[in-house]
Amino acid sequence: QVQLVESGGGLVQAGGSLRLSCAASGRTFSGYAMGWFRQAPGKEREFVAYITWSGGNTYYGDSVKGRFTISRDNAKDAVYLQMNSLKPEDTAVYYCATQRPTGWRYNLPSDYNYWGPGTQVTVSS
Repeated sequence: QVQLVESGGGLVQAGGSLRLSCAASGRTFSGYAMGWFRQAPGKEREFVAYITWSGGNTYYGDSVKGRFTISRDNAKDAVYLQMNSLKPEDTAVYYCATQRPTGWRYNLPSDYNYWGPGTQVTVSS
């Protein structure tokens, strides 16, 4: 089993930047592809970014493409999300998750088995 904990959230003004971290413990996650999702109040959980276990391939949701960057350091059992040019509509709780070994639909929450508790990101206008 993998335990995930996100950190780095907070309050930032529009146009600012934040870097989220996701730390894993328990069973190593170096064999897992990882994803970041977010959920705003009253909305469904939304795909943000995805990275393969090697880090060689990344994918992004349309709303964050060009502004967010996902990366990972398997030696540190960590995944990161660099968020630049933040907008008020980026306000949400952000979650990291491990993709199921049999998963193939990286943009769907159901493709993931372990989740962190989330970290709040609030962008003021």
